[in-house]
Amino acid sequence: MSLIVWLVIGGVIGWLASIVMRTDAQQGIFLNIIVGIVGAFIGGLLFGGNINSGVITPTTFLVSLVGAIILLAIVNLVRRGAVR
Repeated sequence: MSLIVWLVIGGVIGWLASIVMRTDAQQGIFLNIIVGIVGAFIGGLLFGGNINSGVITPTTFLVSLVGAIILLAIVNLVRRGAVR
C-alpha cells in the first residue's frame, strides 16, 4: 500500500512542479510521477527529509516540491538554454 501512496504523492508533486515551471502541457502522468520522485530525492539531498524517507509531512512535501522544481529548471536549462 505504501508504494501506491508514494506514486500518488510523487505524481501530485510532479504535477504541481510542472504547473509552477509551466511545463504541464508537455508532461503526462507518468512523467509527473518520475519528476516528483526524482525531485523528492534531489530535495532530500539538498535540504534533508523527503517523501522517500517514508514520512509525509508538510515540510517533507515542500522539500520534495522544491526538489522537483529544481529538476525541471535543470531540464529546461539543458533543453532550451533558459530556465523560463
